[in-house]
Amino acid sequence: MKTVVKSFPLGGLGGVVGAVSLALLGCSGGTKTAQKTADTASVVAVKSEVVRRQSVEQIREYTGAISPYSKNMIASQSAMRIDKILVEVGDHVAAGQLLVKMEETSYLQSKLQVENLRVDYERAKSLFETGGIARQQIDQLKTQLSVAEESLANLEKNTRLLSPITGVVTQRLFDNGDMTGGQPILQVQQLKPVKVLINVQEEFFSLVNTQMSADIKVDIYPNETFVGRVNLVYPTIDNMTHTFTTEIAYNNSNLKMRPGMFARVVLNFGNIDRVVAPDKAVIKQAGTDERFVYVIGDDNTVSHRTVKLGQRLNSAYEIISGLNDGEKVVTAGISRLVNGTVVKEVTGLME
Repeated sequence: MKTVVKSFPLGGLGGVVGAVSLALLGCSGGTKTAQKTADTASVVAVKSEVVRRQSVEQIREYTGAISPYSKNMIASQSAMRIDKILVEVGDHVAAGQLLVKMEETSYLQSKLQVENLRVDYERAKSLFETGGIARQQIDQLKTQLSVAEESLANLEKNTRLLSPITGVVTQRLFDNGDMTGGQPILQVQQLKPVKVLINVQEEFFSLVNTQMSADIKVDIYPNETFVGRVNLVYPTIDNMTHTFTTEIAYNNSNLKMRPGMFARVVLNFGNIDRVVAPDKAVIKQAGTDERFVYVIGDDNTVSHRTVKLGQRLNSAYEIISGLNDGEKVVTAGISRLVNGTVVKEVTGLME
């Protein structure tokens, strides 16, 4: 049997080798392209903005309720019967004005006792001067008279009830002829001035003083602003809320403000240099009250940064802490970011 050996043309063999080589090159090129595509996909396109420190006017608004400057409950110290109430709810009264007359039986008896003791004491003094009685006796009478006079004065205060302040009668709790049992009969409130208690952030503690003015607004007068002043600054700070209580007083000479009205108080603490960041860069942490931004580092990676916000300034926020002047924050493309993401900054519209 003859062995048949087939030969191939040189060109044909070269073509086979070339085809294999091209196939291998094609596979290698595809791997590099895929890797390049994957690397490109891991870079997130974002927009950014550099934050700057600037002078920010520190205006803060607080809410509270209008309160009387002072409030007094008019009552007798002991259980007595009311003879006559001389005022009604809504009446304006002056300090020292008689408001209620209580039954005077005990008072009149005590007054008569004092008069008798005074006569006895004057008689005893004459006898003592002539040597008729001893010093001990006249001292005893003098003591009895002093005690009786004090008792009478106290009884008079509880029989003739006077207003301790100038104000308005805001409550009447009994009628003529009632037994009070020592309970309040009337309530008098001082409405000139009135006050509002507000809670101010501790960062402003050193800036609040009794010389500061305060703008007060109430809903019932939407087009008016009333100018009050800081009247009292409480000396301690609440360790839970990090605020301190401040009392704002308003003279209320026109009596437009009444206790119970809802009030907004605006204080101006002057200007402070703060970093200001665009509101688009600030994100609320889900499930908390925290806010954060993404800061772009020199290596084009982003880092998650918690910030403390101050007041809103149109389309920006005052940043109290968490950002430094000149840092770059992400303003668009935020939804695709996590801590450490590599980013590429772009301009113009984003998909």
